[in-house]
Amino acid sequence: MLQNCSRTRVRAHGLKLGVAALGLVIGASFGAGQAAAEDVIVGLVTKTEVNPFFAKMRQAAEARAKEKKVKLIARAGKFDGDNEGQVAAIEDLISAGAKGILVTPNNSSGMLGVIKKARAAGVLVIALDTATDPADAVDATFATDNFEAGVQQGTYARKAMGDKKAVVAMLDGTPGGTVDTFRHDGYLKGFGIKAGDPSIAGAAITNGAQDKGQVGMENLLSKNGDINAVYTINEPAAAGAFAALKSFGKEKDVMLTSIDGGCAGVRDVKDGKIAATVMQFPYKMASMGVDAVVEYAATGKKPSGFVNTGSFLITDKPVQGLESKDTAWGLKNCWGD
Repeated sequence: MLQNCSRTRVRAHGLKLGVAALGLVIGASFGAGQAAAEDVIVGLVTKTEVNPFFAKMRQAAEARAKEKKVKLIARAGKFDGDNEGQVAAIEDLISAGAKGILVTPNNSSGMLGVIKKARAAGVLVIALDTATDPADAVDATFATDNFEAGVQQGTYARKAMGDKKAVVAMLDGTPGGTVDTFRHDGYLKGFGIKAGDPSIAGAAITNGAQDKGQVGMENLLSKNGDINAVYTINEPAAAGAFAALKSFGKEKDVMLTSIDGGCAGVRDVKDGKIAATVMQFPYKMASMGVDAVVEYAATGKKPSGFVNTGSFLITDKPVQGLESKDTAWGLKNCWGD
């Protein structure tokens, strides 16, 4: 009996060793610096939680992380322009052991130090929507070609106005971000004017917010009631601009255009509040970002460079020589979810 018990213990011990060895083999198959999916942490740091664009981005990242069975930790700045809050969020994600961080920088050059720290720690860093300056500060950027989106907006506005003499107002976002610079400059190119052109009546900083868009537009109209074309950084700012135009009785006299392509913005185009908007795809950006982190964790492969996630001009009043989609298509495809 004692001999049989000893044999049983030997067999059990051998089984434990076999299981342990199998575990080592499975672990080794992921390679150095790689992890099983359930151990992967993906960080997402957006500009704010309030802007619908970034809310959609977070929704997409959460859905994809659940699908891929990885853990998502989402953080955001307290307001558009909160660079310090985003830096602190990335510091926390490094400490938490994130394998990859997806970030929409409030300030394109204000996060270089913490991004460098993350990459030095072996963290994959991908910029979403907003490129860093310099662009190679991150491993890759998944975003709209914001300059081209601005060109689309400006080209439409100029063509739709025909031969009418333009008096332009610029409702910008937040200084320091490449999105703001690219869209602003792209609009000017598409419209056929340069910075300092006498047709530009003035500019206002909106931080991409509806209330600041309204106040900025009211101030500009108070100074120049002849404004008949308005560039807006995004659709919340455009909604604010429309409210101001309506209060001045000018909502039918001004070529108001924008960029975003959210469902609310497309409805504003359908309702005639905005003449046209340029749709981008935050859902696609975030989903691709999560996929890239998962692949990096499994294989060590990193994406690189700029990946254009696409854009479409949305309007129910198309102009000759400029490709566009109508609002029926826009409402079916808004933000790509």
